[in-house]
Amino acid sequence: MNDNPYPFPRRRLLAGAAAASAVTLTGVAVAPTAAAATPVRATTPLVARDRIATAALRAPDGSAAAVRFQADFHARLAAWLAFWSANSPRAWSAPVQVVGRVGPAGDALTLHAISYRRDDELRAGFAAGRRDASHAATLASLHHHFPSVRVLPDGTVRVGDGPAGFTGAPGQVAFAVAACRELWGDGGATAARWAEHAGRALARAGQPADAASHAGWAAFTRISLRRGLGTESYE
Repeated sequence: MNDNPYPFPRRRLLAGAAAASAVTLTGVAVAPTAAAATPVRATTPLVARDRIATAALRAPDGSAAAVRFQADFHARLAAWLAFWSANSPRAWSAPVQVVGRVGPAGDALTLHAISYRRDDELRAGFAAGRRDASHAATLASLHHHFPSVRVLPDGTVRVGDGPAGFTGAPGQVAFAVAACRELWGDGGATAARWAEHAGRALARAGQPADAASHAGWAAFTRISLRRGLGTESYE
């Protein structure tokens, strides 16, 4: 199945962001002496950005200003937003605004909202206080791209930098259980047997795989995004 069967104009707007999925992590510096042989992450200057991909970045109070990011984290965010957009309904424009707050170190984002245009109106494709299928779908998209994704009590989502992939972290397992229950209608999903339940969703989508593998986790988060945003039902 083609996972992104949408027309290309919107994708061209995000072409630079999609290319950013081939990011590399900041290197490590190793001192030449045995006494200082412990790897240390190299210090790199933060970069100032006022957008993520083509979307304007806004603070929760609505203000707009350049924010300082770790360069690799900003690149991953751009690739994530391109992925979210490519799997959203074709009637939605590319995201035009992301509301969030970036941590002081430039390697974490607390996401409040994502807005797009439809029929010349600005609409929320994700809103922190709206615990609906689009909220679960957006969580799926973030888990597809980042290892650390945490839902805060107010519904905002804190995302930490790092390469994507299943690690077995409690937050990933909790998301998988919730996705099976809320998006796939599998009320019997549990933390102990989550992979079995996620595997049922993958089989239903025609993509059988071990959900705890790198490829299976990527597939499960992708189909959960599409189901939550209503671009595929997999019925």
